[in-house]
Amino acid sequence: MSMRIGILTGGGDCPGLNAVIRAVVKSLLRQCGAEVIGIEDGFGGLMGETPRVRPLDWASVSGILMQGGTILGTSNRANPLQDEATAARVLRHAQALALQGLVVIGGDGTMALAHGLAQRGLPIVGVPKTIDNDIPGCERSFGFDTAVATVTEAIERLQTTAQSHGRVMIVETMGRYAGWIALEAGLAGAADIILLPEIDFDIEAVAAVCRERERRQRYTIVCIGEGAKPVGGALTVQRRIADSPDPIRLGGVAHALAAALQPRLASEVRATVLGHVQRGGSPTPFDRVLATQFGNEAAQLVMRAEFNRMVTLHNGRLGSIPLAEVVHGSRQVPLDHPLLRTARQIGVSLGEASGDADPGVSLSRVPPPPDTNRPTPCPCQPGCAADRRDDRTPPPAA
Repeated sequence: MSMRIGILTGGGDCPGLNAVIRAVVKSLLRQCGAEVIGIEDGFGGLMGETPRVRPLDWASVSGILMQGGTILGTSNRANPLQDEATAARVLRHAQALALQGLVVIGGDGTMALAHGLAQRGLPIVGVPKTIDNDIPGCERSFGFDTAVATVTEAIERLQTTAQSHGRVMIVETMGRYAGWIALEAGLAGAADIILLPEIDFDIEAVAAVCRERERRQRYTIVCIGEGAKPVGGALTVQRRIADSPDPIRLGGVAHALAAALQPRLASEVRATVLGHVQRGGSPTPFDRVLATQFGNEAAQLVMRAEFNRMVTLHNGRLGSIPLAEVVHGSRQVPLDHPLLRTARQIGVSLGEASGDADPGVSLSRVPPPPDTNRPTPCPCQPGCAADRRDDRTPPPAA
């Protein structure tokens, strides 16, 4: 009797989801003849009175590698653990469908829900998905490269109008509480100031860089992550969604920064919030390859019956970690990360009051390179196995 495996996509959409679905289905069909059932709209497809599912065969996943979004649909509000009755219904549907395992593709919130179902007896393999690149234990998630490319192009376009009008242009990226998108896109797009959630910014230091550039270059490009905040300030919350597993929605910090900067500058200050454009479109070649690798690795875990684990990328190699290691915290930019050092050394301001924003900063004031033999602490939980992981290693070339 062949295996019967379910697959769903949870949380926000992301370039590369279809590439994962394709790889999981093709790997399972080709290597063990498994039957694959697609579950629609994330966990929501298992929460109703009748499950919403569709069979996935070779033809149904052919030609979807380059498509953005997800053919199965998704939901960032469906919470199978909202109460025990709902959790029990999900388990009953999985049993009625004769699922011997469930591949769950999603971010840290989705992995936390998957872990809860795994604790109740549902065999699960997780695949990390987020444009934010903030899942603990995984150094690179698919969708991130595409988001960085999208933001970089936006910064390039805004630079030409900033030059023409002598403006300060602020670009707000997604990323929640981690600054990976803002950091990499800011460097790739030649931003003059990069503001991250990991480093509270000093408004006077930011203004000083803008004033200096008014005299020298006439324009300034600021790239700011949505979770950034001023020293002593609070996060900028756009809204709260009561029925969501992740109720806080950040957004609008670019407008708050523009309002704070305008009285301090002669230049006009404009803010652009890129929003969901970062999630859409076709995945980059790098993300297509990475997502395909993740999907194939998930299929291998299923065939080896190694459930309740999540596929990871560590030191450029595929592997897996227990779901329990993913459910706490997020993977932020380490304060000794080489990209932060690079930014300071080439004169990019990180909004610090220490003087590192000065384009002529002395290298003697730049922190020394970190000890590469010292492991980067995992934000997941103290003492967990992921503490031995080092997120500083770049991913393999796609």
